Amino acid sequence: MSHKLSPIINPEGLLQLKDSSEIVLIDARAGANAEENYKKEHLKDARYVDLNRDLATVEKDPANGGRHPLPSLEKFSEVLSKLGISPKSHVIIYDDKNGSNAAARFWWMLRSIGHEKVQVLNGGLQEAIKAGFPLSSEMEDFTPTDYKVSNWKLAVADIEEVEKARNNSENIVIDVRDKNRFDGLTEPLDLIAGHIPGAINVPFSENLNEDGFYKTAEDLNKKYTTLLGDTKPENVIIHCGSGVTACHTLLAIDYAGIEIPKLYVGSWSEWSRNDREMFTKETE
Repeated sequence: MSHKLSPIINPEGLLQLKDSSEIVLIDARAGANAEENYKKEHLKDARYVDLNRDLATVEKDPANGGRHPLPSLEKFSEVLSKLGISPKSHVIIYDDKNGSNAAARFWWMLRSIGHEKVQVLNGGLQEAIKAGFPLSSEMEDFTPTDYKVSNWKLAVADIEEVEKARNNSENIVIDVRDKNRFDGLTEPLDLIAGHIPGAINVPFSENLNEDGFYKTAEDLNKKYTTLLGDTKPENVIIHCGSGVTACHTLLAIDYAGIEIPKLYVGSWSEWSRNDREMFTKETE
């Protein structure tokens, strides 16, 4: 899908747009106390979206689609409508982890239903505060909409496709988790530490510069064109632990001007629970 709007907006750009009636500002912080923290203080006019409740349909057993499977289209339509987002809205999303929490996941989901006017705030909540964006503890008042969603337009890969791709020379499977998790040295969230054999490790943190902002589009283009070479976008699969942080890299690739590759939503949380071949320290 072609689009002209950058997927990234800097805090200064957000400040200039803060009074626009088209802007819908979304707080996508995640974690145990995220909603409480939102209620205590958030960027003025921001509406809250919950990763587990709104951006996924969490199953009892992560073996079925991982820890954060995509919601149904009907559920996502209800979420967008509840948030007062319409097809004409200019949606700007932030979290407190520069997109790696849930901001980039929501960005990917909106882009995947064909919503082009959506951006992630570079630097996240902290940098907006530094830039002087006003804060509020008020619950924002807005009018719900009726946003109809028909289909996912961006490509996803399932576990069987990953199985076929991981040792195919025409495919590249990228794991964006940090190196210690990839190497099986530590695993804070899933049952087994390790990675999908055949995958390569490109930590999402490499998308950021030393100040915690996304690297320039030019730098990211150089990085990913070199990495991907002549591999077709439809043959590139990006994953993480549960299909959330992987969207940080999908956003970086889009920002670089490269076609968005496939997302393996189930990621390691699904793979590691399905008796598939795994690299662990024990199998090294």
